[in-house]
This record gives sequence, C-alpha cells and structure tokens, in this order.
Amino acid sequence: MQSHPIRTTVIGSYPFPGWLEFSVRHLHEFGNADREELIEDAVTVAIHDQVAAGLDVITDGEQTRLDFNLSFYGYLSGIRENTDALRKFGPPAHDQRGKHTIIDTLSAPRGLGVVSEFTRLKKLAPAGPALKVSIPGPYTLSGRLLPNTTYHDRYAITEALLPLVKKELEELIAAGCTEITVDEPSMSCYAYKEDTRQLVDIFNRTVQSVVGRCRLSTHLCFGNFKGRPVGYRSLKPLLPDFLDLTVDEVHIEMANREFAEVELLAPFAEKVDVAVGIIDVKNYYIETEQDVVDRIEQVLPYVPAHKLAVAPDCGLSQTARWASRQKLSNMVKGARRVRARFL
Repeated sequence: MQSHPIRTTVIGSYPFPGWLEFSVRHLHEFGNADREELIEDAVTVAIHDQVAAGLDVITDGEQTRLDFNLSFYGYLSGIRENTDALRKFGPPAHDQRGKHTIIDTLSAPRGLGVVSEFTRLKKLAPAGPALKVSIPGPYTLSGRLLPNTTYHDRYAITEALLPLVKKELEELIAAGCTEITVDEPSMSCYAYKEDTRQLVDIFNRTVQSVVGRCRLSTHLCFGNFKGRPVGYRSLKPLLPDFLDLTVDEVHIEMANREFAEVELLAPFAEKVDVAVGIIDVKNYYIETEQDVVDRIEQVLPYVPAHKLAVAPDCGLSQTARWASRQKLSNMVKGARRVRARFL
C-alpha cells in the first residue's frame, strides 16, 4: 500500500530540452566527457522541473532514450535496423517508427542500460521525492522486431527478450532501486485481439524474481506516438484477466478518453493500488487546478484515496516542455487540495 493518499507520480519520460535535441544532431563534434555532461545536464533539468512541480515520485525523464523504447534496440545483439518498409511521408503515425530484422541470437551483452540510468538519477536527485525507473516489458519490446525462421512470431521474440528484461530488473534491485514500472502499453493496446491470459503470464514471469523486493507497477495505455494512440481504446478486453497481474500498482490512461469506463477502475482497486491518468499528454489544453480536483472526484467513488495515485496518461516525451511543466504543477496542486481532506 502507498505511503499516503493521492500520491503524485509520473510514468517515466519527460521532454528533451531543445538544446539536447540540437546537440544530438552534432554529437560527432563532442568527446565522451562532453556527452556525459550533456546527459547529466539534461537529467538535472528533468529532475528540476519535476521537483519544482512538487511530485512525490520522480524519474530521470528518460533523457538518454529515443522515445520510451526505441533506444533499447541499441543494446541488443543479433539485430539490424530495417527501414525498407518504413513510411517516411504523410501524417505522423506509429507506422513511421523503426523496425529491426533479427539476424542472429538475441542477447544483451551490456545489459539494457537502465541500471546506469538509475545510478545517475540517484546521484543527481535531491532528498525527498521517491525515485522511480521505468523499463519496457518484453512484449512491448518485441513489437519493433521482425519475426524470422528462428523466432517465428511475436511471442517467440517475446520469450527471447523476457530473460533480458528480467535480468535488468534484478540488477536494478541490486543497485538499490525501490520503485520500478514495467511499461507494457502493447498489452493493453492489443488485448482486444490477443490471448489475455498469455499476456498476463508473460508479465508475471518477467517480474517474478523482484516481486516483494520493490514497489512494482505497470503502465497500461493505448499508445502515444506524436500524440496519437494506436490501440482499441477500451478497458473491457483487459478484464478480468489483467486483474491477475503481479503488481503493487497499475497505471491506467483515463484523461484522453474523457474518463470513459471509469467504473472499471473499481475491480483493479480491489486488488492493487491504482495510478489514474488525470492529465492528457496528447492535448495542449492546460488542465487547471480545479480540473484536477474535479477529475479526482470522478475517480474517488471507484478508487479509495489511500489506494489512489494520479499521473499523466503516459510519459511526457511527446509533449512540449512548457506545457509539461504547467500540467504537472497544476496536477500536484489539485491533488494536494483533495489529499488534505484525508489527512
């Protein structure tokens, strides 16, 4: 159970500062020490904005990652980028994201890089807020890899990735990480057409060795690439099987769906804490403090305050920094107003 009612948290990603994006285009001009300074400065900025907003839980903003998961393929051996089928023109959408061809046995000889992200966060973060790390789960990671004769479908690829993610989770615990989100948006996006029992089994086997050793959560949403969803946006296909996910907290996108199916939060809250997406990351309307209060009021009949956390729907990497700052600040102010009633 969480430490106090209506905890304020985030999923993981935060927008890159403009200077970081510019620098990445000229990275060949930097030395290794310069690159590390760039990364530390970007993480410091992300930490500053989250702390200034007053969040109870912060991350490193995933400042070393491309999108929330694409950079992980740089840690995998046995793959080659495949851009042949990539759509490069027209409206921005998920079919413009890169895929990879598998050319050998999948492995991650250097790990997946998340431990070093956490170590950096721990070094740079101030005392006070809880520190969280998010890592994509194996089913979500499998989505950008093309099957071949060895790995004949997405599930075979997932099974090959599962021990790699599992090892990274175990090493995070060894490094002192106490809060981890295993990010599996692909599971909720495709639950309407997949075997949900199989998806739950994959997740539970991935996390089984760290259960009880940290605060473990998962993030379920319907996609957010350049502000666009991809999945069938309903919670109904997730139930009842997703109630068997082995987690302490489940995060569910709500704001972008105008709190449709809010009543379906109740069965989740009977089993685990629920972090509700109260801020719409796809919309440039800046939620007011009162908006946040009103949205929390919509949720409280289904999720008791002592089990409720609030967060943006998804990571903020696709939202401009000026908007992200205001949205987070108002989210915290609104949450504190409601929280005061329960203290």
